Amino acid sequence: MNTENNYKLETTIVEWKTIHSIPPLKEVEVLRNIDAVQKQNLSLSSTSISILYSMLVFYRLKRSFNDDRITDILLEEAKKYDDPPTTLIEIMEMKSFFNFYSTFKDSTLEDWSIRETDFDPAKLKKINELLSDIDQIQQQHKTMKEAENSPLSKLQGKIVEELSILKDNLYDAIEMLENKKTGVPIQQLNNQVKKIVQLLSDFYNQFPEVFRSSMTKDPLVELEGMVGLKEVKQYIHKYYHYLQYQKERRTIGFHMVDEPGLHMIITGNPGTGKTTIARLLAAIYYELGLLEANHVTEVNRSHLVGSYVGQSEENTINFVKQSIGGILFIDEAYSLKREGQSGNDYGQAVIDTLVSSMTSKEFSNRFAVILAGYPEEMRQFLWSNPGLRSRFPEQNHIALPNFKMDELIQIAENTAIENDYFFTEEALNRFESIIDQARVDETFGNARTVRDLVLKAIFQKGATKPLSAQENWLEHMRIDVNDLDLMEDDVTEQNPMDQLERLIGLTNVKQEVRKLSSFVRIQQQRKQAGLPKVPVQLHAVFSGNPGTGKTTVANIYSEILHECGLLKRGHLVIASRSDLVAGFVGQTAIKTKQKVREALGGVLLIDEAYALFRGEKDFGKEAIDTLVDEMTKHNENLVVILAGYKNEMKQFIASNPGLESRFKKYIEFEDYNNEEMLQITKYHVAKYQYEMTDEARHYLSDQFKQFKVDGNARFVVNLIDEAIQFQALRMGETDDNDWTAFKLLTGDDFKNAWITIRGNNH
Repeated sequence: MNTENNYKLETTIVEWKTIHSIPPLKEVEVLRNIDAVQKQNLSLSSTSISILYSMLVFYRLKRSFNDDRITDILLEEAKKYDDPPTTLIEIMEMKSFFNFYSTFKDSTLEDWSIRETDFDPAKLKKINELLSDIDQIQQQHKTMKEAENSPLSKLQGKIVEELSILKDNLYDAIEMLENKKTGVPIQQLNNQVKKIVQLLSDFYNQFPEVFRSSMTKDPLVELEGMVGLKEVKQYIHKYYHYLQYQKERRTIGFHMVDEPGLHMIITGNPGTGKTTIARLLAAIYYELGLLEANHVTEVNRSHLVGSYVGQSEENTINFVKQSIGGILFIDEAYSLKREGQSGNDYGQAVIDTLVSSMTSKEFSNRFAVILAGYPEEMRQFLWSNPGLRSRFPEQNHIALPNFKMDELIQIAENTAIENDYFFTEEALNRFESIIDQARVDETFGNARTVRDLVLKAIFQKGATKPLSAQENWLEHMRIDVNDLDLMEDDVTEQNPMDQLERLIGLTNVKQEVRKLSSFVRIQQQRKQAGLPKVPVQLHAVFSGNPGTGKTTVANIYSEILHECGLLKRGHLVIASRSDLVAGFVGQTAIKTKQKVREALGGVLLIDEAYALFRGEKDFGKEAIDTLVDEMTKHNENLVVILAGYKNEMKQFIASNPGLESRFKKYIEFEDYNNEEMLQITKYHVAKYQYEMTDEARHYLSDQFKQFKVDGNARFVVNLIDEAIQFQALRMGETDDNDWTAFKLLTGDDFKNAWITIRGNNH
């Protein structure tokens, strides 16, 4: 770090004067700077270093004010430097106050009271229970250091004093009860307990606001702490204000006949926070007194749908009863109504019972229903169930968007911090590419997937690099780039360009693929340099006869694009008309979309693509239209290659303007000449660890020169298979045990094979 940046960082650090404000650096930034200081990559003043450690303790206490060893270690580090800053003194004092306050966490003080009408044994039991709590509290206080003179320390002293007085009075009360004396000071004891509870409340209210806000469970504060979701947050704030407003109107005496109700639809892809939002809504409803409790009963189809008549209704009613006072949350609700189900389907019974419960006198307004699922599936589900749709007005629909990359990175950093880890900057950059590789299709789990990836990185660190307990505490928290090495896709054993060059013939094809590969690499480099890039059009038409290498080149092409960073998976999916076209209306689009999803992140090769178009009324037209739409939708995550005979492919592309505008790269695969056919034969023979005699080579050379064969390399493979079988037949009719003979393919073997495949006239 240069001197100017050093100065800026020092200035930023020393700006933090009091723990009543949030530090100017995020927790992960503090950790990275401390890491840099320890590695001697960063030079800071002793005051700044001390403040950095104080910031780290601040964040740990803000997350949880329970005492832990790490905060003690950090405070010891901070105290090593001369002239401790104000923030260090404040944070040390605050930690002792947290420790003091936490001793009351499990006590019965807040709920304790005793009545005159209680029988003496009941009074004795309550008093002894409270004495036991006070003994435990006082025992813990003995191990604590006394705080410096401050408003909180004075309150602390007052609470300790009142506890001692209460304890003496409780002993007096026990003695009077055991000796059957009258005049036990019941009211006095109750008042003393109330006084201590009030003092504890005053003590808590003296904590800085930044700590109190993290210790409370305010649903709106929790909502604001979620990453992203800007529009959703705005909506829920408005919705909260609306509910509060209507609650106040009711207290005045106003009533609404057309109340929209509390039922909600939450749509979003996996990991976008549907369940979290449902729990926050439960807390909001409870806080506003609209529901009796803030619990959420979470179910899906497997919980509700039974296996025999009547069981689905019974299951649904049971879960409705469990949800009384709170929320019934049904995830993937659209699965209750599956495509093609009959009218008496058990899933439909759940829907009918649910609608009935939402409107019945017994359950109406006593619970709220939240239905959740994927956006498109939920839209179709609601439209197919008018009775259900009418219970969920448009304003009660929340659509959760997919997280953007910067938000996913923030979620990754938060997840690491919550587990006491942090990413180095280099590791975070690498982790971004790992996330990007996982964002291939709609199944990407957003925050859920990112959390899983972080935990995988943590596992890799712990599983491959066991650390000694004597090592620096920071070593146990750091995730560096080496910890991510095993998380990325395995590198292809062979360089795809080398694979391409080793192919026999195909000179013009190799030239085209090299040109495309170079273009992609340069555009990717320009993108990384912040320069504008030319739109990459990589969809292609491979035209040529069978056996000319179209599938092989498509596979290499996908690997090249993956290596360039353009495709996330680099796999090849091969499809034909039967994989895309269905036999009845509406299903062709579904089949085509499924095949596209399978190919996302790679290359979709449609063989004999011209077979898709057999006229305007053919279902193949629907496949073409769907394919064009999907290519637009997944523009940077899918490459489509159409393959087939040259003339047929030209006519096919010309028949559809959508195809014509998207396929501008044409690569022609020419038939192999006689020399190339012989080379291909030699390659495949050697691949199977056979050898050809000179006679066989001469025979094949003459045949390839004399006759034009159909099938190109495919013909060669079939020819070799037949020759090997004729060789086996020949060897089986002799007693020759010479192993070298088992490897030789003779001219007769190939002649017999040629006649079998091509006939005597060829």
